[in-house]
Amino acid sequence: MAEPQQLDDEARMPFVDHLRELRKRLRNSIIALVFGFGVAYAFKDEIVSFLLQPCLEAWFAQQEANQALSDAVSEPRMYYTDLIGPFWAFLSLSLFAGVFISSPFAFHQLWKFIAPGLYKHEQAYGLAFAITSAICFIGGALFCYYLVLPVAFEFFLGYSNESITEFAGKPVALEPIPTIDAYLRLERKLLLGFGLVFELPLGIFFLSLIGAVTHRGLWKFNRWWFILSFLLAAALTPPDVFSQTLMAAPLIVLYNISIGIAYIMTKRRERKEAALYEDDDPAGDQGRSEDENSDLKPPDPGSSG
Repeated sequence: MAEPQQLDDEARMPFVDHLRELRKRLRNSIIALVFGFGVAYAFKDEIVSFLLQPCLEAWFAQQEANQALSDAVSEPRMYYTDLIGPFWAFLSLSLFAGVFISSPFAFHQLWKFIAPGLYKHEQAYGLAFAITSAICFIGGALFCYYLVLPVAFEFFLGYSNESITEFAGKPVALEPIPTIDAYLRLERKLLLGFGLVFELPLGIFFLSLIGAVTHRGLWKFNRWWFILSFLLAAALTPPDVFSQTLMAAPLIVLYNISIGIAYIMTKRRERKEAALYEDDDPAGDQGRSEDENSDLKPPDPGSSG
């Protein structure tokens, strides 16, 4: 007979101890974030150059077909309208980059906090959880950087026009004048949003691992997830339909991939439960058979009277 699974003794610690554990994990994560912020600020110029590439490539690509961009300036430029604008833009960018740098350690601290409430065999996923979380988070940002941002910037720059109307016989042009703080704020929001979106399969894996969700329930919720994807995209992207659609599409795809992950985990858990039942059942069947045979066995003549 298989032994019942046991929770870690730390899972039974008092509520105050859980708060102390939470404070410890938050403190360690903040220290890692401060370290990541320092590293990012030391390389802020390289990070800004890296983040400007999608816009610059889209700008030069649009210049060939859009005369307004060619007439505006010979080369793209970034402006700032506030004297302290660049300082705050680079400072917030360094903090944002620090989040990505410290994300593997932060996810590991998250696992260390929730692991005591899991079974022994589930706690073995700790290192894999931290690494996979960081890969999904950074992978979502890279997906946005290489596939979404170039398309989005070409779409936004396509609104420039050398003559949207005329006034007093002269054309009125629509030309972009991007500011560095607004540009970095837009890019930060998109990169962070896609990083969080790509955590969806891992979240579904964890929930299906502990039996909180199954592939059957996720499939029934699929039609509602289609609507919810656009609502989440509206909250995580700028207020334009194009950006929201670019995020909602991966959300829908990742959710259906998560259903497949939940199917594998649910079937594995059900097989283990069935095996435990089969281990317990033969003993019960044998006991019931012995009771039935004793009932059908005729009484011993010598035992009467």
